[in-house]
Amino acid sequence: MACSQRPRERMPLPRNAKMLSTKQSRAGKAGPAAENVDPEKPLLQEESCHAKRSSSSPQGGPKKRSAFGDITNARKNQVMAGKKEAVKVAPPKAQKAHNALGVAKNNEINLKKSMKKTPPTAPAEPRVDPVPEKPVSVQELKPPEQRQVPAVEDIDKEQLGDPYANAEYAKEIFEYMREREEKFILPDYMEKQTDISRDMRAILVDWMVEVQERCPPCVDDFLYICDDAYKREELIAMEMSILSTLKFDINIPIPYRFLRRFAKCARATMETLTLARFLCEMTLQEYDYARESPSKLAASCLLLALTMKNLGGWTPTLEYYSGYSAQDLHPLVKRLNFLLTYQPRDKLNAVRSKYSHRVFFEVAKVTPMDMLKLEETLTSS
Repeated sequence: MACSQRPRERMPLPRNAKMLSTKQSRAGKAGPAAENVDPEKPLLQEESCHAKRSSSSPQGGPKKRSAFGDITNARKNQVMAGKKEAVKVAPPKAQKAHNALGVAKNNEINLKKSMKKTPPTAPAEPRVDPVPEKPVSVQELKPPEQRQVPAVEDIDKEQLGDPYANAEYAKEIFEYMREREEKFILPDYMEKQTDISRDMRAILVDWMVEVQERCPPCVDDFLYICDDAYKREELIAMEMSILSTLKFDINIPIPYRFLRRFAKCARATMETLTLARFLCEMTLQEYDYARESPSKLAASCLLLALTMKNLGGWTPTLEYYSGYSAQDLHPLVKRLNFLLTYQPRDKLNAVRSKYSHRVFFEVAKVTPMDMLKLEETLTSS
């Protein structure tokens, strides 16, 4: 079809032009599909019709082009003129489609420029599906101070099958003993009575340690020890009076029960346990230690024994089962080492004589620690 000779005459669009513009407008809304359409293609076709016969040529023939094309602005001006005429000729819908395609093309160019200037961003993290909730355990329901941390060892699991060990109730038993020991903390009774003094009490305790037997003595043994100063009926009556005064509540928590429990937590040998027992019995004659709680005294004796034998400090397992941190025990540990170092040995030496025997590994002959070295060891642990 030959192009019209009339210059710049508006021509009506074909019937399918409206449908084409509608499709192009829909493609412009679609996004990526519009980027593949060249918005200048219909304009270049229209321009080629007018460029076949240039008005600037005196013969009116088609303008020839060089091999490299026109490098002047004439080509650009013609394209711009063609664009203006296309805007005038196109109906409103075609104009909207052309604008949409132009905006999409400009957005593509600007996006490429921005990607060159700005560094590439990190890829988005992969989507992680939510983990289903786990049932709440018994340990999570307990208060924070009673929760078992992963570093704590279960010291009772090895004896769960032993019916005589009561391993299933061991933890609760010692928690109950910790509650009961608060009821038996002795007040400063020495200032409220005039019958005995501190020295008399020390002599009595030393004598009790000396006459102790492994098997419970019978009444005749007590009468013999007293040199028949009392009759059998008087001894039994006094025992009944004491039990009635105590309301038969004689299950008093003592340090030795806690000491065996804590030594089990530390996996201590019998020799280390015996050394801790020796330190604990050394306090029996001293009135100042009578008001210490049994569990704290037992924990301090074991910590000093571990330190003296260079077996490590207070582990998380010991802290969990004893309820005491290492800092809670440091003052009492220093006092125990001072007692072991400076207690006179010329009198009231029943405890030292007892633990100097080979049956007790001769732990009484162990050299006490230097106070400065003990301070450094406790601080660094």
